Amino acid sequence: MSRIHSGRKGRSGSDRPFPAVPPTWPIPEPAEIVDQAVQLAKGGLSAAQVGTVLRDTYGVPSVRLATGERLTPLLAKQGVRPELPEDLAALLRRVVTLQRHLTEHPKDHSNRRGLALIESRIRRLARYYRDRKLLPETWRYSAAEAVLQVE
Repeated sequence: MSRIHSGRKGRSGSDRPFPAVPPTWPIPEPAEIVDQAVQLAKGGLSAAQVGTVLRDTYGVPSVRLATGERLTPLLAKQGVRPELPEDLAALLRRVVTLQRHLTEHPKDHSNRRGLALIESRIRRLARYYRDRKLLPETWRYSAAEAVLQVE
């Protein structure tokens, strides 16, 4: 598999080994885990942040192992799905910071190139999410709307 915007092959990232058995220490019941996850998500945390808080604070090593379902679909079932997918929102935040940087430093051509690459990545990801009905068909990327969606 090659990298998106380079001619090089790159290296695959490592994945966390998925545990096959529950941990030996006591963990909360699945219903308690779901309730806590919904509360955290309603508090404004993303799915990754919810999983980290559950791991660090409540001793749940894997929501999937404890409940039998991944965290994002579990939150969507409870009606707490964010309006933008997490990776797309992260790219939009990066674009906004780069746009602000380029207004102060207009001759920074390497960052201008980086901005163009991130914008093309956003368009590609948006097409993927529109095909899978996770974004509305009318959603299009624009630099002005990115600022509004991030703030």
